[in-house]
Amino acid sequence: MNHPGRPEQRSTRIVFFIAGVAVAAWAPLVPFAKARTDLDTGALGLLLLCLGAGSIVAMPLAGALASWFGCRRVLVGSTVLICVALPLLATVSNIPLLVVALFGFGAGLGSLDCVMNIQAVIVERASRRPMMSGFHGLFSVGGIIGAGGVSGLLSVGASPLIAMLCVTVGIVGALIKAAPHLLPYGGEQVGPAFAIPHGIVLFIGMLCFIMFLTEGAVLDWSAIFLTSVRGVVPSYGGLGYAAFALTMTVGRLTGDAIVRRIGRTRVLVIGSLCGTAGLALAALFPSWISGILGFALVGAGCSNIVPVLFTAVGRQKVMPEHVAVPGITTLGYAGILAGPAAIGFVAHATSLSVAFLAVGLLLVGVAASWRVLRVQ
Repeated sequence: MNHPGRPEQRSTRIVFFIAGVAVAAWAPLVPFAKARTDLDTGALGLLLLCLGAGSIVAMPLAGALASWFGCRRVLVGSTVLICVALPLLATVSNIPLLVVALFGFGAGLGSLDCVMNIQAVIVERASRRPMMSGFHGLFSVGGIIGAGGVSGLLSVGASPLIAMLCVTVGIVGALIKAAPHLLPYGGEQVGPAFAIPHGIVLFIGMLCFIMFLTEGAVLDWSAIFLTSVRGVVPSYGGLGYAAFALTMTVGRLTGDAIVRRIGRTRVLVIGSLCGTAGLALAALFPSWISGILGFALVGAGCSNIVPVLFTAVGRQKVMPEHVAVPGITTLGYAGILAGPAAIGFVAHATSLSVAFLAVGLLLVGVAASWRVLRVQ
């Protein structure tokens, strides 16, 4: 088993970038899919659950496959599945076929997300220095480039199919560059292929659930909050999430240096409390500027917590990483899927401001978790 070095680090960054591009490429296609299928908003929402279902079903299987066949084969296979699904998502109008394409796309994304983090855990551990924030930062950069690139192509008159073919060509080129130095193994081949998270792994998974819930809250509700509560015109409603995404990207790209300087425990505690302060700023102050600044503070505070949690799961000895990483990733995805709906329920019963404050209280719990994790 070769010792991972700089080539493996570079390939890990590339697959994180690929994942970010792939996720972001789908978002501009949603209105086109709605128009082709002539579905109302509620039916479209149910249809989009197929993407999340594909991801959650695939993640545990991807971890097992990585332990049997290595990260390289699973990462290449999942990326190929994404490249097959994207052109279909840009063209099909038959609902059953769209269900299959969405499920396959979700399965590819879930497998890629899971196994790239397994590789990241192994590569970071071998380097003996913080690298996880930088890996996740490339995911954010890929998201910005993917969304901007597809939106740019569509704005100049390219069809959705042409836009997706351009994305696919770019992804394939990046994969060819990365593949030779993706890991041919997937960690220690010990323990079961599948296992329910328990002990410290379950605890880390619940923290990931909270962090992804927070991200989903800002993604799905910040624009509604700014327009319906703070009176911002709809065309500027996306500024809240844009501020969040910008500060999160910058935070992750600089995160490894921050971790080296102040340590993972302080990153966890200070970052969580910054997230709480940001949500409080948005919820309690009536100015729309305070709302945007609050969401920006949430992005900055939360930017490096998930990378710290993935590092922690790579250091624990309760479960091997090919089982532990899929477990915490699946719980994180559950936060993205279930969290925004739960926030909607709380907002309906009280208000959206109260719902944001409730998420802030959950982040206080993440800050308090340092006593259990003690991540250095």
